[in-house]
Amino acid sequence: MENNYHIVDTGAGLEKAVSALEKEKVIAVDLEADSMYHFKEKVCLIQLGTEKISVVVDPLQIKNFSPLRPLFSNPDIKKVFHGADYDVRSLYRDFKIKINNLFDTELACRFLGIKETGLKAVLKMFFEINIDKKYQKKDWSKRPLPEEMIAYASKDVIHLLPLAKILIGKLEAIDRLSWVLEECHNLSKVRPMLPDEEPLFLKFKGAGRVRLRSLAVLEALLQYRKSVAEKKDKPLFKIIGNDSILKIATAKPVTLRRLKGVNALSGRQISMYGNELIQVVAGALKITEGELPVYPRKTVSAMPSGVLKRIKVLKSWRDSKAGALDMDPGILCNNALITAIAVKNPEDKKSMGTIKEMKNWQKTTIGKEIITVLKSKR
Repeated sequence: MENNYHIVDTGAGLEKAVSALEKEKVIAVDLEADSMYHFKEKVCLIQLGTEKISVVVDPLQIKNFSPLRPLFSNPDIKKVFHGADYDVRSLYRDFKIKINNLFDTELACRFLGIKETGLKAVLKMFFEINIDKKYQKKDWSKRPLPEEMIAYASKDVIHLLPLAKILIGKLEAIDRLSWVLEECHNLSKVRPMLPDEEPLFLKFKGAGRVRLRSLAVLEALLQYRKSVAEKKDKPLFKIIGNDSILKIATAKPVTLRRLKGVNALSGRQISMYGNELIQVVAGALKITEGELPVYPRKTVSAMPSGVLKRIKVLKSWRDSKAGALDMDPGILCNNALITAIAVKNPEDKKSMGTIKEMKNWQKTTIGKEIITVLKSKR
């Protein structure tokens, strides 16, 4: 497939591109961001494609993005993504763009029982196309971008429309299109997490196994790393990796010699951050016992034996049903939903309707079966 694209890097150019795109019924969308190179990630390119037009928008050169918002919010234009979650959050975070009429080809693949749903694998499966991902981890925030990188970025969208057409046809053939459309509608509403005042260790893997004093050191180290990353405009892992942070928090070194003995940092990292790190550790060690942070433990109430039995029965039914439908069991009915159903123990359609975790397509397609399964075990 020929790939002719043009770059949009001015406000006037964006208005012209939108004027052409808003006449289309379907648009393919992809993004490139710089999360591997900066503390605060941002969208660096937006690729938009139709059967006639291929556009690469440079948001780092355009100040006013308002012309794009009505294009994305227009319910009469289908926006096709592959793995849309990150893109939906990023477009809202950076440009307050809301998306109506989204179709996610990756999600569609999962509902068709396709095991490998990455774009590279899917394009190989349906079109015998081998896409090159050599620029995937490059810094997309650099300007000017080499022409070959822009050409690379534009290629992902040119196959999305024919792919979506095939997938929609397959979903219609097995009466699952409405399932996917409901999931896509929900996906279009996801938003980025807001910054909060909670301790950083709450989102750090392994913090729950750390003792109180080490937890205080861990939090101090995480705060230090965050401040350095922000000043240097680099992602956290490029300052000090998580494994290294955890080793230092556990060892609690207060001298450079001891820090070196932990074998958590390179010589360059010790040279750059060593003196400050041991001061951070020493400061955390001075925190009084009464002020030490405590990792919150959720009190899990023991489930009644009846609920546990229903969970077991429902999982067995779910796995069998998913196998018959050639779907991943977690897509058909995940464990959290199974638990919610087991607790509620619905006896009819009305009580099934009160389970908020359950999607409409699930209530319609498997709701009656679930009630039958539960009744048979009462």
